[in-house]
Amino acid sequence: QELAGVTILCSDKTGTLTTNKLMIDRETILTYFSFSADDVILLAAYASRTENQDAIDMSVVQACGDPARARAGIKLLDFKPFNPTDKRTEITYREEASGKLKRVTKGMTGSIIELCSRNRTEELENRLEKDVEGYAIRGLRALAVAYEELDGDDFEAEGNGFELIGLLAIFDPPREDTKQMIDDALALSVKVKMVTGDQLAIAKETGRRLGLGDHMYPAKVLKDGPAPGGKHASLDEMIMDADGFAGVFPEHKYEIVKRLQGLGHLCAMTGDGANDAPALSRANVGIAVEGTTDAARGAADIVLTEPGLSTIVHAIRGSRVIFQRMRNYSIYACAVTIRIVVCFAILAFAYKFDFPPFMILIIALLNDGTIMTLSVDRVLPSNTPDSWDLAEIFSYAVAYGLYLTVWTIAFVIIIKETNFFQDKFHVSLATSNPVQSNDPQLHMVIYLQVAIISQALIFVTRSHGFFFMERPSTALLAAFCIAQLISSIIAKYANWGFTKIQGISGGWIGIVWVWNILWFIPLDWIKFAMKATVIKSLRERRLRQQAAVPIQRETDGVPITRTQSRAASIHESLYSNRVSFIKRAARKVGFGQKISMKSEELQRFSSIQAQWVGATLARNPSRTA
Repeated sequence: QELAGVTILCSDKTGTLTTNKLMIDRETILTYFSFSADDVILLAAYASRTENQDAIDMSVVQACGDPARARAGIKLLDFKPFNPTDKRTEITYREEASGKLKRVTKGMTGSIIELCSRNRTEELENRLEKDVEGYAIRGLRALAVAYEELDGDDFEAEGNGFELIGLLAIFDPPREDTKQMIDDALALSVKVKMVTGDQLAIAKETGRRLGLGDHMYPAKVLKDGPAPGGKHASLDEMIMDADGFAGVFPEHKYEIVKRLQGLGHLCAMTGDGANDAPALSRANVGIAVEGTTDAARGAADIVLTEPGLSTIVHAIRGSRVIFQRMRNYSIYACAVTIRIVVCFAILAFAYKFDFPPFMILIIALLNDGTIMTLSVDRVLPSNTPDSWDLAEIFSYAVAYGLYLTVWTIAFVIIIKETNFFQDKFHVSLATSNPVQSNDPQLHMVIYLQVAIISQALIFVTRSHGFFFMERPSTALLAAFCIAQLISSIIAKYANWGFTKIQGISGGWIGIVWVWNILWFIPLDWIKFAMKATVIKSLRERRLRQQAAVPIQRETDGVPITRTQSRAASIHESLYSNRVSFIKRAARKVGFGQKISMKSEELQRFSSIQAQWVGATLARNPSRTA
């Protein structure tokens, strides 16, 4: 139910929106002098490990297409791996085709440009600095590549001077399906916000590549608020307008969820660390991503076993499908109950109609068999977040129930008070003439009419438009057909004296079917009329009430609407801020004015506690037992 009603999904970037694997962006490779982009990639691959690779070496070698090219056509003479002092890798090799000794190095731009004695000029340094800044603005990391030749056969000798040949852009690429999943989430009216600990520039570049948007803010705005004179009048307005936040810590995630809930939204939040437990517990739907810690798993409502956003979006869609099935069942069950109670009550009081209770049980039994197939029915998920609205469900049920009641009573009146069917179709009720209220065959006619039209109502309640536009599941259609076949056979052959019913002719069975088909068709128009009038009015009134009801405020004055995750209430008490605890303590001992603490400090204190607990458990695994 909570997942079906989610309106905002706060997702982390690394591993969920992106692949968590570094990659060379070939489209942004910059070259210097006479070298091409392919030359730069190939030489950078020479200067990379082919075994026991780190993330950068792996991304460079993969950029070649075929990893074998990283050592093809050369003989390795010396290799210097990356170290924190030099901040670069270096390879010396002999080119098999020419027999020349050559050396290639790649690494941080500052370290590489210092080596480039051959072509380093002030103009080149300025250009390199500008290029690196351009990468940084887009959230890309720069990797410089330089090259030199050696004279003679001594591979340890100094070369003729390094020459800067190119600049590679490294980034964590989005997953192939992420952009489509974001579009699917928007189609479900779920806003996706990126919440990442990475730098703001990286977050913006990822947002642009995903089509998520680059309207993002650093996490410090959650403390400082919007800039004076800016377009946002309040922090809540800024949070709603933002596409994401960067430089986020666990306490920031908690704050974001709290404020979004205060604005009336149901929030889903992803997390992977012990410090994320407060935010996961606070969120309406806490989602622990693949490979998360035990603390986050315990605080979450859902634990993912696969990476990526697709699993979450599919879960939202699946929950809405289940919700629609439950809603369809609720409307149908209420409508049938109202129809049977009101209809037979009116007949009993107006015509002393004593309908056999046993036949009511037969109707209920056949209905239950058909209703069970609703659990596997083919339904379309709602394009908007779902929530239970009993007034809406009951309104539909009353409209359907009263409509069916009217035409059942009209059917009885026509049979009992006129000879319309007898004259037009040459049928009769053989047991009595004129027809009496408790005629056994009249009971059978009414049984068949009620049984058929009641089950046919399922096809109206399960569809958003015309009933024939949304194909039901095979199980539902088969169950309906079998139930109607059984009802028709009972109507034809059942002569049960103990319950005061008697079989009717095929002509009466045909009349009942035609009557029901005739008055079944307007049910769709009743549904449309209800949507345009009563249901629309109920929804508008609910929106007005939500806007008018005062919202509870915590100590910092932030309006919140709390819906606690059922699976993680214990974690909320352990990890969330202790504002209410401090208040209770102050009231009990009478020094409320002597001790106080800001909610931000309490959240930070809670985060420190979680960090300490996580570190302790990591050092002492046996304690978890």
